[in-house]
Amino acid sequence: MIAHLSDTHLLAGGARLGGRVDTVARLDRAVGQLTRLGTSIDAIVVTGDVADLGEVDAYRRAKAAVAPLVAATGAELVWVMGNHDERTAFRAGLLDEAPSETPVHRSVTVDGLRIVALDVSVPGYHHGRIDAAVVEWLSAELARPAAHGTVLALHHAPIATPLAIMDVLELRGQELLAEALAGTDVRLILGGHLHYPTNGVFAGIPVSVAGALAYTMDLSAPPRELVGLDGGQSCSVVHLYDGGAITSVVPVGEFPVVTSFGAEFLSELEALDEAGRLERFGRKASG
Repeated sequence: MIAHLSDTHLLAGGARLGGRVDTVARLDRAVGQLTRLGTSIDAIVVTGDVADLGEVDAYRRAKAAVAPLVAATGAELVWVMGNHDERTAFRAGLLDEAPSETPVHRSVTVDGLRIVALDVSVPGYHHGRIDAAVVEWLSAELARPAAHGTVLALHHAPIATPLAIMDVLELRGQELLAEALAGTDVRLILGGHLHYPTNGVFAGIPVSVAGALAYTMDLSAPPRELVGLDGGQSCSVVHLYDGGAITSVVPVGEFPVVTSFGAEFLSELEALDEAGRLERFGRKASG
């Protein structure tokens, strides 16, 4: 299982985003919820815009906030560069690396599944770009298949959005990416940037975009308006199977429990045969 988080937008000193959104608390809440999944989480992927202004202290706070989840799960942690991130501070605050403005590409393998973090950020701008250098690095990495295939993670998801103006900030050079992925073992693409959970297909490969933890874009806003809300924050969990992948949205926050079935009830069901399970849990209440 992969825990997929995105767009935390932390600020130095834990300052509130826009003077009102406590992004540290949002991240802490998501970590607390995901920690309940324990060692079923194999990897944690954060698809960019970790910091809002690219400050080293913001990255250090993000790393400290996610540390309990890493400790509880033993999962591999993969950070991905976003358009709000700055490479030098990103390396210093998250990766403990020397300062460098070179792209922050990374590839790790978890139980035979390769996870590739691709840096498509453009210094000084908010759009993303696939260029010849990115393609060269990616093609070299994907030249040899992984035992259980590859998940590609990048901030700017290569799918369309209905939101006004956002097309200006999309991923450029998508045709180059499609060519680089053709015939490879990439089975899923993870992205962020859009600030709402969504999915699609790119070059025949499923794409899953995680919702933002900072704020959520309102898709019910008038067609020519771009509105971000302090509500509806979420992250995702990704289950990979031999036949494909399933991504599911996890709402982040404290909400009233409407219904609940615990481990004791599940154990009771597991002790029954198929007919017994249907009778115990599948039959409608009479009257």
